[in-house]
Amino acid sequence: MMNTNSTPKTLLEAIKFFADYENCKRYMMAARWPDGVVRCPQCNSDHVTYLENARVWKCYGSHPRPKFSLKVGTIFEDSSLPLEKWLPAVWLLANCKNGISSYELHRALGVTQKSAWFMLHRIRKAMHSGSFMKLGGEVEVDETFIGGKARKMHKEKREEKITGTGGKDKTAVMGFLKRGGPVQATVIADRRKKTLQGLVKSRVAAGSALYTDALASYDGLDGHFFHKVVDHAVEQRPHQWP
Repeated sequence: MMNTNSTPKTLLEAIKFFADYENCKRYMMAARWPDGVVRCPQCNSDHVTYLENARVWKCYGSHPRPKFSLKVGTIFEDSSLPLEKWLPAVWLLANCKNGISSYELHRALGVTQKSAWFMLHRIRKAMHSGSFMKLGGEVEVDETFIGGKARKMHKEKREEKITGTGGKDKTAVMGFLKRGGPVQATVIADRRKKTLQGLVKSRVAAGSALYTDALASYDGLDGHFFHKVVDHAVEQRPHQWP
C-alpha cells in the first residue's frame, strides 16, 4: 500500500515525514483518489469543497453527514488517533520483514500498548485485503460456528471434544462479503451486540447497504447503514436492494 512518491526510507524519515499533516494529506489523497478527483464517500459525487481550517471536505449532495475527513470510510475512521500516528505505523508494519510487536510500536510512536495492538490489528487486516478502505456498497454479514463434525469423530474422541450442543466447543467466525468481491472472515470471541456491531462498524463504511440475519445483536444498526434483515428460512441470499 505504501507505493506513493516520496515514501520515507527509514523509520526516522517516516516519523518526520508523517508528522506534517500536509504530507499525510497528500499521501492519503493519492491512496484514496489516485485519479486526483476527491469524491464523497457516501454518494461518490465530486461536487465537494475543502474546508481548510476544519481539515474536512463538504459534499453538496443531498444526504446526511455531508462533511467528511480523510479518515472517513477507512480503517482509521473510528479512531481518535491522528493520521500522524497511523501512517508511521503502516510504514513500520510494511517495512519490517520480521514483523513488529505492539510493544515495539508503542515505544516507537508514543502510544499506549493497547492502542498499538489495536492499530496493528487494523493494519494487518488492511494489508490482507490490499486497501485502507472499508467495505462499501452492498455488504453481506453473517456469523457461524466452525468445528469438526461429530459424526466423523471416533466415539472416544467425540465424547472428549463435544461437551455441549450448538456452538459449544466450536470457534465463532464472522464473515463479510461485498457483492462481487471475496469473503473476508475473522474469528470472534462471541456473538454479543458489542462484539458484532463493533466489527461491522470497523469493516463497513457508513451509509452502505448492509444485509444481516435476524440475530438481535444486529439491532440498532439502522442509524449507520441501510440495514436489511434477511430471513434465511425464506431466501438463501438477499435480493436486489429496493
